[in-house]
Amino acid sequence: MKKRIFTLMLGLSTLVFVTSCSDDDTIPTNQPTCSDGIKNGDETDIDCGGSCTACATESVDLEGDVTEDTTLDATVAYNLTGAYVVKSGSSLTIPAGTTIKAAGGTAAFIGVERGAQIFINGTATAPVVMTSGAASPSAGDWGGLVIAGDAPTNKGNDVTTEVGDLTYGGSNSSDDSGDITYLRVEYTGATFSNDKEFNGVSLFGVGSGTKFENVESYMGGDDGIEFFGGSVSGVNLVSIGSGDDSIDFADGWTGSGSNWYIAQGAKAGIEGSNNGDDGNATPVTTTTLSNVTVVGPVTEGALYFKEGGGNFTIDNFYVSGADLGIKVKNTDTEANARIDADNLTITNIQFADTPAEFTATDYAGINLDFYVEGLATGAGNGAAAPDWAAGWTIGLSNSASTQQNLAGVVTGDVSLDANIEYILTSGFVVKEGGSLTIPAGTTIKATGGTAAFIGVEKGAQIFINGTATAPVVMTSGSDTPAAGDWGGLVIAGNAPTNKGVNVTTEVGDLTYGGNESTDDSGDITYLRVEYTGATFSNDKEFNGVSLFGVGSGTKFENVESYMGGDDGIEFFGGSVSGVNLVSIGSGDDSIDFADGWTGTGTNWYIKGGAKAGIEGSNNGDDGDATPVTTTTLANITVVGPVTEGALYFKEGGGSFTITNFYTSGVDLGVKVKDTDAEASVRIEANALTINPMQFDNPATGLIQTDYTGSNLSFITVGETTGAGNGAEEPTWAAGWTVGIN
Repeated sequence: MKKRIFTLMLGLSTLVFVTSCSDDDTIPTNQPTCSDGIKNGDETDIDCGGSCTACATESVDLEGDVTEDTTLDATVAYNLTGAYVVKSGSSLTIPAGTTIKAAGGTAAFIGVERGAQIFINGTATAPVVMTSGAASPSAGDWGGLVIAGDAPTNKGNDVTTEVGDLTYGGSNSSDDSGDITYLRVEYTGATFSNDKEFNGVSLFGVGSGTKFENVESYMGGDDGIEFFGGSVSGVNLVSIGSGDDSIDFADGWTGSGSNWYIAQGAKAGIEGSNNGDDGNATPVTTTTLSNVTVVGPVTEGALYFKEGGGNFTIDNFYVSGADLGIKVKNTDTEANARIDADNLTITNIQFADTPAEFTATDYAGINLDFYVEGLATGAGNGAAAPDWAAGWTIGLSNSASTQQNLAGVVTGDVSLDANIEYILTSGFVVKEGGSLTIPAGTTIKATGGTAAFIGVEKGAQIFINGTATAPVVMTSGSDTPAAGDWGGLVIAGNAPTNKGVNVTTEVGDLTYGGNESTDDSGDITYLRVEYTGATFSNDKEFNGVSLFGVGSGTKFENVESYMGGDDGIEFFGGSVSGVNLVSIGSGDDSIDFADGWTGTGTNWYIKGGAKAGIEGSNNGDDGDATPVTTTTLANITVVGPVTEGALYFKEGGGSFTITNFYTSGVDLGVKVKDTDAEASVRIEANALTINPMQFDNPATGLIQTDYTGSNLSFITVGETTGAGNGAEEPTWAAGWTVGIN
């Protein structure tokens, strides 16, 4: 039978009455104010009693043993004055809204014996709060909550808890120690012995039949929440300001964790270990964690894989402000062996707000692919407070990260946030079936050199939704940016090329090419890429934007390459068209197309490229390969100087119809090598026609073409406007481009 607790050293205090009164700065300090947060005048407590309006409060001391089913009362103020232990066979129920204030230091803790149960029935609007009774509370004011169960651990059976002297451990993995929901423990962590301190909540051998959800540790002196073996799972856990590790599990824990939010811990965000005495003890700590946020700083990593570690699978791990992602001591033989054997796998880990000294891991072994970076939301909102924590937690900052790293893969439908500055530290690839949406105004800064590029696999999509006033910018993260600082954007599609089907991109190692000419790789609008062109190999460099076999279902409009180390924009086969394209200061050709490209081009503005303004070719290995590069270009401006012509008709060329072609400051209009037999044949067959083409402000020694064949009428000279305003900035380029003027 349950009863209300008026036994076990009940100290029934006086009924106190509180009256309200108004602030008055002229009232002497010996007079009651009722509102200044100080006990003064005839107030019997802070701002209450005496002349202030009364509210009756019943106070009860808690100490001793609970030997029968007992229920507390949320209207009563409880004072925890010593150890309060629920004995085997008994239960303690704590209703929503109950507050327990501890005043007994190390002696004050709540314990639940093996075979006992505790039911903490808080709600999001009325959590149960266990806190310090001190006027100026601080970490270590009292012990914490200690629960002992009958589930397996690798410490053995019938062992003693390191705090509280309870017995735990058995063979009942589904053991039920009750339900703990919507609980907040504050200012725990009193020292139990020279080397042992209480945690906020300690779960020793607690079984999977126990519900442990919506629990926060706030400002504890030691670990926030710790699992010592057992199989209980933890859902919606929060640890703020722990004096040691924030959430810790060890000793063969086999539960799982989801939705963990961790901030301001002194050491590791999460410490996961197997056994401090024997890293190979069984059962081995084995867990799956998902949706985890760790907000630094940390001194021992966002995750410390320790003392043999265990078998961990972690997904959607968001780390902000940490100088170390995953810590592994090189002297921890068992932990290193498990990483080498793929027993630690972390997918979609994202690093944000990284300090200058940041390192992803200090693991020095051979298996460095145990973690895969990607976009993560962590506990729900990245570094910001998750929605599920609203109302019952304290100490969570609602300020989101302002900087996040991009690396790894995108496997679902993911959107970036224009309010965040993204740092591209490595390859960031949208996998087949996934999509990446980048909203207007987003800036991505690359710091990873050749390793840093954005890739879109065949069967994936990218949606770059810039605007004329808020373009998407992908640029260098260097303080002194220069061409070649990073890779670029590489998109692979399923449209035909004359290189074949399922071939590999020359940069990025993506597969491209198929039979679907209308393939859709997404929409790319109002994008500017800057300082691209990192060297991929001795003979291969990234372009600003590379489109391999991209189909006509893809929108590619209003795109600029600025100061790239190689070509600005290049089409490798495919059928996508390019509208309103700009290339400024490319280290090779400005815009290049080849390998059976069959798209069209309209409104292209090109300036300051090192070699050809436009390089158009069919196939570098076989000038007659099919499908033959076939295109119609209109409204083109090339501003020199150029070293390989305003147009280089190369490697078989193709079938080109070009209208309204404006050049300024060039010394060569159309370049054709006399050794390029296939290109010459096509010119003789009228497969290249340019009408009209204007040579404005010609460089000294201008040659309209160096073609030496008989058909010199493929160029018709006349006045043009080119991309819109001749050599000047076209109207459509205003606002989102740089470097034209």
